[in-house]
Amino acid sequence: MKNIFLFAALILFSINLYAQNAEVKIKTSAICDKCKNTIERDLLFEKGIKKASLDLDSKVVTVAYNSKKTDEQKIRTAITKIGYDADTLAADSVAYSKLPDCCKKDVTGHR
Repeated sequence: MKNIFLFAALILFSINLYAQNAEVKIKTSAICDKCKNTIERDLLFEKGIKKASLDLDSKVVTVAYNSKKTDEQKIRTAITKIGYDADTLAADSVAYSKLPDCCKKDVTGHR
């Protein structure tokens, strides 16, 4: 009987952990390696975010997060506060103005 209880508790714990793990893909306005490093690093300071990986070719950041601590909209907002567009949300203008020129989408001469 004790083994059945432990087994049931383990299953419930595993289900709870699985339900917390989520992933979202968000289109950004990232341009260069500096953008990639900034977004990946700064997102890790946000509550609930476990991992962020930006693909520069597609400009899509894949974010693994705990759905009990944050959600997709909060993650998009966090990206805009770093200075980048996030899907349909425009970058925060103050944060964008502080980005290096190589990271600004409206600077001529980018790829």
